[in-house]
Amino acid sequence: MKYYSTNQKAPMADLHKAVVKGLAEDRGLYMPERIEQLPKEFFQHIQDMSFQDIAYNVASAFFGEDVDLDALQEIVYDTLPFDCPVVKITDNIYTLELFYGPTLAFKDVGARFMARLLQYFIREEGQEQVNVLVATSGDTGSAVANGFLGVEGIHVYVLYPKGKVSPIQECQFTTLGQNITAIEVDGVFDDCQALVKAAFMDQELNEHMRLTSANSINVARFLPQAFYYFHAYAQMKRQGLADQLVMCVPSGNFGNICAALFGHRMGLPVKRFIAANNANDIFYHYLQTGKYEPKASVQTLANAMDVGDPSNFARIYDLYQGSHEAITSIISGATYNDEQIAETMRHCYAATGYTLDPHGACGYRALSEGLAEGETGVFCETAHPAKFKEKVDSILGIDIEIPERLAAFMKGEKQSIAMSKDFSDFKQYLMRQS
Repeated sequence: MKYYSTNQKAPMADLHKAVVKGLAEDRGLYMPERIEQLPKEFFQHIQDMSFQDIAYNVASAFFGEDVDLDALQEIVYDTLPFDCPVVKITDNIYTLELFYGPTLAFKDVGARFMARLLQYFIREEGQEQVNVLVATSGDTGSAVANGFLGVEGIHVYVLYPKGKVSPIQECQFTTLGQNITAIEVDGVFDDCQALVKAAFMDQELNEHMRLTSANSINVARFLPQAFYYFHAYAQMKRQGLADQLVMCVPSGNFGNICAALFGHRMGLPVKRFIAANNANDIFYHYLQTGKYEPKASVQTLANAMDVGDPSNFARIYDLYQGSHEAITSIISGATYNDEQIAETMRHCYAATGYTLDPHGACGYRALSEGLAEGETGVFCETAHPAKFKEKVDSILGIDIEIPERLAAFMKGEKQSIAMSKDFSDFKQYLMRQS
């Protein structure tokens, strides 16, 4: 399989280059030259398959030409030693709970898969150390840091905006040490992402050290998230509820819903998708007007979605050949401010007893307002609500229990490097690293 750049000005790449480079030379995002259709027999029997077996079939279609199939199966099974159940909230709304990985967030799968795939390439090619740069608005940093922790031949630098991630999220990537370095940027998420992209384009820096990204700009990070949607479909099919299925994805940098759309292109029989935004409504505005107008992100309750220029819009735009009509035929949008998010959390808790986190609340509300008669909706609950304990407790008037895995992170000592949002400062720091 070859990969091209969304900017159409870089040479074609193989999977190895797409994973190790992360970003194309023209600053575009890599896209596979084709998307394989999964056979009808797969969907006929998907309800009888385990999460791991479903994921292996999907991964084989994505990566099977470029990775030894036995090795790929080992990578998939190592990535998914847990399940992600669909849970009923109301008669026609269900949630896919994606918080059963090491950091209790949906990005654990993509991060773990990429770590193992990158290690596979390092071992196969006998490469030098690879340095992973990752910008995070919350969950990406913790997922990548824990997915790559202790992986030989890889060092990770996590860039995060000062004061704009939850305390528990921050603990999950600043207390690890070993091959993980946390960099606290005096800015917002978009500044962190800009630093990472600028680093990839700097020739001197790339001659000094081998760089790649573990954000969803990397094909090995975002594509495995498609596993979730096939697994959700299988669970709904077991219950006889898959015929008019609507998937709603709380969206920030749009890697998760982009993976879902790739799954749809592979044959996943979901009727339509909803991208649920917080007040950072750039994609919602595009759906309404046909104009994509990035702007500075604003801080919200749902901080992991505080993105003003979502990278993966370029992939969605490319996937549908730039057709606004094609995009809006399969995706609708919703956007909610902090007051609406908090109101939704309180209403859901009072009516059903289910505790939403602020991101999942956007998904739940979008389905509550957007489902048509006869449709069944599944929204992604992307992180355990305890990761946002201060916000959830305050809004719901409860004292949510912190799971043992999260509590363990909070016992560690914070280790981070203070950094301005000036690229020259970041470059000088990296140039001092061996």
